[in-house]
Amino acid sequence: MAPQPAHGGIATCPRNIRDISNRLLRPMNTIHEPARDLPLVEDCDVCVLGGSCTGVFAAVAASRMGARACVVEACGFFGGMATAGLVSIWHSTLDTNFERQIIAGLTTEVIERLQKRGGVTVFTRNPDRHCVLNTEELKIELDELTREAGVRPFLHTRFCAPIIDSGRLDAVAIEDKTGRRAIRAKVFIDATGDGDLVARMGLPCETRPRLQPPTTCMILRGIQTLARKRPDFSWPAMLRAADLPPSAQRGFLWTAHVPGASDDTLVAGTRMVDVDCSDADALTAAEIEGRRQTRALCDAIRAFEPNLPESLLANLPAHVGVRETRHARCVHRVTEQEVLTGFRFPDAIANGTYRVDIHHSEKPGLTFRYLDGREVYVVPGEKLQEGRWRPQTAENPAFYQVPYRALVPQGARNVLVAGRLMDADRGAYGALRVMVNCNQTGQAAGCAAALAAQRGISVADVPAAALRDVLRSQNAVII
Repeated sequence: MAPQPAHGGIATCPRNIRDISNRLLRPMNTIHEPARDLPLVEDCDVCVLGGSCTGVFAAVAASRMGARACVVEACGFFGGMATAGLVSIWHSTLDTNFERQIIAGLTTEVIERLQKRGGVTVFTRNPDRHCVLNTEELKIELDELTREAGVRPFLHTRFCAPIIDSGRLDAVAIEDKTGRRAIRAKVFIDATGDGDLVARMGLPCETRPRLQPPTTCMILRGIQTLARKRPDFSWPAMLRAADLPPSAQRGFLWTAHVPGASDDTLVAGTRMVDVDCSDADALTAAEIEGRRQTRALCDAIRAFEPNLPESLLANLPAHVGVRETRHARCVHRVTEQEVLTGFRFPDAIANGTYRVDIHHSEKPGLTFRYLDGREVYVVPGEKLQEGRWRPQTAENPAFYQVPYRALVPQGARNVLVAGRLMDADRGAYGALRVMVNCNQTGQAAGCAAALAAQRGISVADVPAAALRDVLRSQNAVII
């Protein structure tokens, strides 16, 4: 399908993301960039690339240990997928029996801070026991968190290139409104989500086939009023009626009320398959297609109820909701078996209960696997397919763990990864990728980086016992 010219001669986005990605990935001529000296804008102990909650927690944790820390973020605010992507749910901090708290530290600190401003709704009776965040309040709270910790922020700033000296990462080149500059640090943390630093350094990483597809979230106004007025309203019906590709219609849709807003609802129901958002052209195509699908869903709702009083669309994300791109190859790869059996690690730095959750790109729907042995295959509008991935047992794991080794890239001397860059196989990643888990890896990476900088050792040589002690002192739950 050839692109059709739109107003101003700009080609519209075809519906097949793979087609547009392949078309944009064409051979190009090159231009020589002359060498130049970069002004050194910061010389610190710990430099974090990526200002998601994961990245902010890393920088704050390092700073609270006395390290001089900075954090580099491409957007004009912190929070990553929680704010730029409008993904407003943090999952339970309790074990699967809802009896023992297994996640605390900076995650619960931020929840408590938001509660003082009415910026979070905590569901204590819901089976998932989750929190729904007001993402605008979260932006400001993360500003305050970094300011109080003395972290130097770099907003509207992009990491450009690693600067290697004698086989060791010495500095990174950044680009901002001032121009091209450099940050030197003793230890760096790649919290970009896409592995921009480790990939450009040549550290081992991989992009797997059948990546979990991204989703463009949206905030719609008046949906709860509509649902009360029209009991026959259903999201599966809206998906079927919308002008969406089959891969989107047969994906997954979830909603959440926005805390502090009278009738605003977060909706996550779009789906772009066969797209690798670590590729610039594919990311562009996914952003445009996600917004097209958003409008198509709004049009379907308006067709269902033409007498809506105002515009449905209240807010769009600053960034498509990316589930998976590159994975760093680290000293240890967490396996699905380790997650589902609740394997205990001597260097554990994070705990979690969120189920294995794999959004399929090669077939409709998604698969859930639980610590109690259940397996569920979900396709919207169809009957659940329920089974078991293992036989029923008298006792089940109450939680799983993430080891520090899954944050240490193979061959790295002064580079750590955090967040969804952690090393995990396909099944394990389906559980570990959610924000409450990523948050913990950020805090742990920040503490480990500070220890490495203060002791003058490699990140691979950070003693697990010392790291776990420091995390305990920062109110993390270490088991």
